[in-house]
Amino acid sequence: MKAATVHEIKQELSSLSPAALADLCLRLAKFKKDNKELLTYLLFEAADIREYIAGVKKEIDLEFEELPKPNLYLTKKSLRKVLRITTRQIRYTSSPQAEVELLTYFLNKVRQSGIPVDKHPVLTNLYKGQLKKVHSVIATLHEDLQYDYKKELKDL
Repeated sequence: MKAATVHEIKQELSSLSPAALADLCLRLAKFKKDNKELLTYLLFEAADIREYIAGVKKEIDLEFEELPKPNLYLTKKSLRKVLRITTRQIRYTSSPQAEVELLTYFLNKVRQSGIPVDKHPVLTNLYKGQLKKVHSVIATLHEDLQYDYKKELKDL
């Protein structure tokens, strides 16, 4: 089966009744956890982005508390898991400002955790990759925000 284009889907959705749209959304939410999380964000949390970011930061804190620090292999896997969760939450917001804020928070937590990032090449690449990503997103923001975030990134 070939998937329809976004334009075709948009046209078809505009012709449906509100009840049919609700049924489609519920059916879509049943099949994948990501779909359900995105719908939850859009319906309940999109109105207050600050509170949503604070909730994601708490989730990051909880994940960092469970990091297995003595074993670098497990630490690496756990960091990737935290980064995957953070990236998924960033995708839901589709806001560059939220992306910078959450990735900066993640990088700060990595630094504060005492993980020897510089001694392990995989961790170094993960850290530098996210730092590079933050810098590229900052470049797309307003000048005032760029100044504030660059000032915050100097410590990293």
